[in-house]
Amino acid sequence: MKLLLIGFGVVGQGLAEILRDKAAELKREHNFAAEIIGVATARKGSLYLPNGLDITALLRAAEGGSFADFPDQPGLRRGMTVAEMIALGEADVLVEASPTNLETAQPALDYCHQALEAGMHLALANKGPVALGYAGLQAKARAKGLLMRYEATVMAGTPTMHLAEDALAGCEIRSARGILNGTTNYILTQMESGMSYHDALMQAQALGYAETDPAGDVEGWDAAGKVLILANALFGSELALADLDVSGITNISAADIADAKAAGQRYKLIARAAPDGGQVRATRLPLDDPLASVGGSTNAITLETDLMGDITLIGAGAGKLETGAAILSDLLAIERQAGAK
Repeated sequence: MKLLLIGFGVVGQGLAEILRDKAAELKREHNFAAEIIGVATARKGSLYLPNGLDITALLRAAEGGSFADFPDQPGLRRGMTVAEMIALGEADVLVEASPTNLETAQPALDYCHQALEAGMHLALANKGPVALGYAGLQAKARAKGLLMRYEATVMAGTPTMHLAEDALAGCEIRSARGILNGTTNYILTQMESGMSYHDALMQAQALGYAETDPAGDVEGWDAAGKVLILANALFGSELALADLDVSGITNISAADIADAKAAGQRYKLIARAAPDGGQVRATRLPLDDPLASVGGSTNAITLETDLMGDITLIGAGAGKLETGAAILSDLLAIERQAGAK
C-alpha cells in the first residue's frame, strides 16, 4: 500500500514509527505492507519517492526540523506541493495528519477531494474535513468506490468509530455522550483533588496535555469538533459549530467542585451528539455514571443503543503511538475491504 502522508508532526511520526517497527509482524499476521512514497509539511518541506522513502532516515531528518537533511537518492523529488503529489496518482491512500482547522477545514478538505478524484482512499487524523465536509466527502467516496476512514479523529486509537459503525451494526444508536478532551478531564480531576484551576492548567501544560494557548480545549471547541464528527457520521446531521451549544470549564470554580463532591457528584466536560443536535457542557454527573469514574487525561464515550442498552468505551484520547495506531487500523480496514490498487 503506497501512502501519501500530509503532516509529519507527532501523529505522522507515530504512524511512521509503527510502520517501521511492526513491519514484520504486519506482514506475518495481516499480509500487509505499506510504504510512504510522499510526505508534505508546512515547516519541514516535502519529499517524494515513488518506490518508498526510508522511514528511519525520514524520522531522523524530522528530528532536525527539516527534510533538507534527508539523503539524496535517484528519483527523489523535493519541494513538491501536496496538489502536485496527488496529481501524480501513484498513491493508494491519502493520510491526512496535518493540524486541524475547525473554521474552514482548509486546505485539508480540498486535498481530500482531490485525492478522491485521483482514485485514492482516505485515512484521516485531521478532524476538520470530517467535522465540516463529511457529507460531500462520503458521497464522493461512495460514488467512486473508495473508502473514507477517520478512526483517529475521535479518541485517537480507542476504537470509537469502529464500535459505533461496524461492531454495533444493526443497532440503532440513539445518542453518544462522552469525555472527549483529555486536557479538561485532567484539569477537573486535579481540581477535585484540591488544586486550583490555574495550577491544574499550568500542570497540564507542563505535562504536554495542554497547548500554550489552551482555549481550544478549555473552552470546549476541540470536543465540539468531535461532536460534529459523531453527529455527521452516526446521525446523518449536517451541523456546523454555530449549531452547537458549546461551553467549557473556565467558569468552574473550586467551590463548584466542592458542592458537587458534597452532593455525591463529579464535574466532567460532557460532549453529546444525538439526532436532535449536539452540545459540549461542564456537567455534574452522579458517581454511579460510568463516565464519572474516568479520571486524568483518559477519554470515554457512552453509546445509547436500542438492542444493547448503554455501552461505555474507555481509553486514550490522544498520544503519538495511540493516534498512529488508529490510522494503522484504518489502513488495515482499507486493505481488507478494498485492497491496494
